[in-house]
This record gives sequence, structure tokens and C-alpha cells, in this order.
Amino acid sequence: MNLAESIQMGVKTLLSHRLRSSLTMLGMIIGNASVIAMVGLGQAAKDLAQEEFEQLGPNVLFVVPGNRDTQNTTFDVPKTLVWADAKAIAEQVPTVKSVAPQLQNQQVLTYRNKNLQTLVVGTTPAFTEVRSFDVDKGRFITDFDIRRSDRVVVLGVDISDRLFGNVDPIGKRMRIKGVSFQVVGVMEPKGSFLGTNQDDRVFVPLTTMESQITGKTSPYGLRLSWISVSAKDRESIPAAKFQMTNLLRLRHQIVGKDDFTIDTQRDILQIVGNITNALTLVLAAIASISLVVGGIGIMNIMLVSVSERTSEIGLRKAIGASQGDLLLQFTIEAVILSITGGFIGTLLGVAGIFTISIATPLTASISPVAIVIATSVSGGVGLFFGVFPARQAAKLDPIVALRRE
Repeated sequence: MNLAESIQMGVKTLLSHRLRSSLTMLGMIIGNASVIAMVGLGQAAKDLAQEEFEQLGPNVLFVVPGNRDTQNTTFDVPKTLVWADAKAIAEQVPTVKSVAPQLQNQQVLTYRNKNLQTLVVGTTPAFTEVRSFDVDKGRFITDFDIRRSDRVVVLGVDISDRLFGNVDPIGKRMRIKGVSFQVVGVMEPKGSFLGTNQDDRVFVPLTTMESQITGKTSPYGLRLSWISVSAKDRESIPAAKFQMTNLLRLRHQIVGKDDFTIDTQRDILQIVGNITNALTLVLAAIASISLVVGGIGIMNIMLVSVSERTSEIGLRKAIGASQGDLLLQFTIEAVILSITGGFIGTLLGVAGIFTISIATPLTASISPVAIVIATSVSGGVGLFFGVFPARQAAKLDPIVALRRE
């Protein structure tokens, strides 16, 4: 019996027991669908993070207080960066295009009888350039506001909608921590970044933030939450990071570990990518357990099939079928079950990814490698678990098999 005849006979045998064959394939279907969906969603999450990081601004670096150790072992943000550091970076680092210092805090906003808590960001006019924010109505903070510590505020679009509704907020007065501020602008929608709504915040002059909202918290000058820096171009980012590191170490008189951290978009994206890759690998490994379970199911059903078909096996051996023919026959049936289940699971996994992409911000991302691997593994699992029942069938004595009729 040649291979084509064996495949044809295997298909007929499986079709004659449709319900049993379908239930046997279920483990393979679930396993393949889960693996492909998990890998696809992991890649989609990584792509979404990359898109969001691109919205931070072109060629942006972030100078954050504290080193990795202090950031991981304390709840309090270290107060190691001051406005003078930001000014020094702007003046002395040749690869830097613009610098935007930031001091931020959660505060209560009040307009008439409405109150809400949100993030108040004290910054300078350079913020819009560095972070690629645009003003929709009115204006942003000016150098004149900074010098005079003016009580002016620029609203994120969500804050504007929640406090003022359909009323134009420009020129209106509201309170931040009980202090009266005049609204001078409303920002264009920016969207979310890693789950944080960037439109749910307000902006005030950096000097006003310190003098009238947070108060002075550092004896070395106006302390900062962090400094956003834009390099002149993408090629200048490594040089800018190196130069800023040297400058701040000299200014802070550091001889040991840095008391600050400088991250680029690529650094942060790599961290996020490592996390998403690890989660994807773990989820795919968990989902692949279904493939093993499905393989065990195939072995069990094939053993049952051998038991039910002993007379057929005895008859075929009596008319000249060799052990190799029977081994090939039952192995082919097991592989057909696993490959068919893998194919159906692949279709379901791909359909699941597209369905989730419609219902969420994630973009559908199909991994051909994951499909090939999952389908190959399902076929290999079927082959592995199908060999034992096939050998059992091939070893049956034809006389004993015929007597069981």
C-alpha cells in the first residue's frame, strides 16, 4: 500500500467517526489558537507601545532624579535635580536642541461648584517643542509668565470639557489648591501614553508651581520632577546622553553612583519590549500545554481505535499487510487529526486577533513564524503520540486478532 492510499483510507476512517474525531482534535484546536493569539497580541502590544513612544516627541531624552537602585527601593522621589541643572544642559550641551524642566503634583481644581483632582505640571515654554504638544485655543506659557510667576493655566482638553463643558474657558478664572488662576489656553488632544491620559492635566508656569502650589522643597534651588530634553537629531542622542551625564556628574560632584538617570526613547522602549516579550513567552508556553493535552487525547483515541479494529487489523495482516503498512496507517490517522486540528486552531487564532483588534486599540499583528511553529508542533505532537498506538496495532498477531471477531 502506497502513501496516497494510506492517506485516503485514513481520511475515510476518521470521517466515519466524525464526532469522535472532532472531539479528539479539540485539544489541538485550542492549543494552536491560544499560542497564535498570545504571540499576536504580544506583538500588537509591543507595536502599540512603540507608537505611543513616538508621540512623546522627536529624539527625546528624560533626565530623572535618582539612580535605578533608589528608584526601585524607595517610595519617595529623590530631590536631586534642580532648574539650574536644566539651564546648564541647555547652555553647555551642544547636541541638545531644547530643554523642558517639569515639576508636577496631584492637586484639586475648582471651578464654581465643580471639583476634580488631576496632575498639575509646572513647566516652561519649551515644553510644547520638546514633547510635541500643540495648543488648540489661546496660548501656552510664555517667558513673561515665568519671570513674573503669573497665575495662568493651560488646560488639557479633557479637563476643559469636564470643568467648563461647552463654555469657552479662555479668560475664565478657576482655582488650583485654593489659589485663583486665569485660563489662557487649551491644548489639542494628545491621547494616552501607556495607559495614562495625557489630556487629563493642566500646565502652569514653573516658577508659579513652586512659589504658590508646591512650595520650595529643595535648599539647592527649584527642584524638578524630571527634565525632558530633545536632541538635535536621532544621531545625536548617544552623544547628548554622554555629555549630559558628564555635566551632571560634575555639577553634583559625584564620585560614585549617579544620583540621576538618563533614559532615551529607545531605552524605555527596550524595557517595555523585554516585558512584553517575556509575558508573551509565558502565555504562549501556558497555551502550548493544550497541545500536549491534545496529543494525549489523540493517543487515547487511537488506542481505543486499535481495540475496536482488531478484526480489521487481523484481516489485513492475513491478506499480506506488513507491520510497516499498519504502522504507517495508524500514524497517518494520528497526524491527520493533529494537522487538521492545528489548521482549524490557526484560523481561530487569527480570527481572534482581528476580533480583539476591532474591540481594542491594539493593531492586528499576525506572526507567520508563530503559525509555522504552532502548526509544526501540533503535527509533531500528533506523530509522537500516534506512534505508540500504531506500534500496538502493527504487533497484533493476525490469528489472535481474527479470533476476537
